[in-house]
Amino acid sequence: MIESRPVAVVTGASRGAGRGIAVALGSHGCTVYVTGRSQHEGDASMPGTIHATADAVTAAGGKGIAVRCDHADDAQVKAMFEQVEREQGRLDILVNNACAIHDMLPAPGNFWEKPIEIGDMITVGVRSGFAASWHAAPLMVRQGRGLILFTSAPGAVHYCFGPAYGAHKAGVDKMAADMAVDFADAGVDVAAVSIWMGSLASERLLEMMAAAPETYRHLEGTLESTEYTGHVAWALFNDPHMMALSGRTLIGAEMGVRYGIVDRGGNYPPSVRDLHRCAPREQYGYKVK
Repeated sequence: MIESRPVAVVTGASRGAGRGIAVALGSHGCTVYVTGRSQHEGDASMPGTIHATADAVTAAGGKGIAVRCDHADDAQVKAMFEQVEREQGRLDILVNNACAIHDMLPAPGNFWEKPIEIGDMITVGVRSGFAASWHAAPLMVRQGRGLILFTSAPGAVHYCFGPAYGAHKAGVDKMAADMAVDFADAGVDVAAVSIWMGSLASERLLEMMAAAPETYRHLEGTLESTEYTGHVAWALFNDPHMMALSGRTLIGAEMGVRYGIVDRGGNYPPSVRDLHRCAPREQYGYKVK
């Protein structure tokens, strides 16, 4: 049965940012397809499953639907979007958050001293975001409106955890910029944006802070909830001027101020523009097509 409530897909939503974004969208009444590989506790080194997230989406007021999907497998991605189209007949929001984060990524050492599998975050991260968007775009173009959002971070413009991490963040920022050009040329109100999230109070970062308190002491009092970007995404989707922001890399904390969205505790998260003195790169208007 096709429902009228907004439909979202959040990839990589077993835990961390993906889980928080999915639950936030659920709190706004969305049907949320929660994708990821973890179906049972213990499937990954960090806690969390797609089923637990789907249940949390439903408890928040939405409808959570868990779909086991390995975003490195194009066939599984295709099947997932076919399921969304078959069951809902539409797709309003796609959040590209899936990323293969190796446990050794933040370990000390240079990139060649760590496992080569760290580079998988370019495949399950940049390419997987392209593949998901490739399947989502026809649905959104057909209905004439939609939002594709990439979760990103300021590591796109400064060193953070090495070149694989930086390539992933810079890559999704650039994809949003170029996808926006194609959507504009198609004459549809489908926006593509990349959102720089702050340092998140995720399971992974909290564990890292506990293990190396001196290294991460500078983050104390600055953490952003994992749900925050989801509330920003919902506000952006409902912004009548959404298309004016298409193609841009946006700082989530600054968009929160724009939309009046406070985080847990009633405060606005700090912007990396102030914390680290950095800002997203701007896309030039020259176009070869």
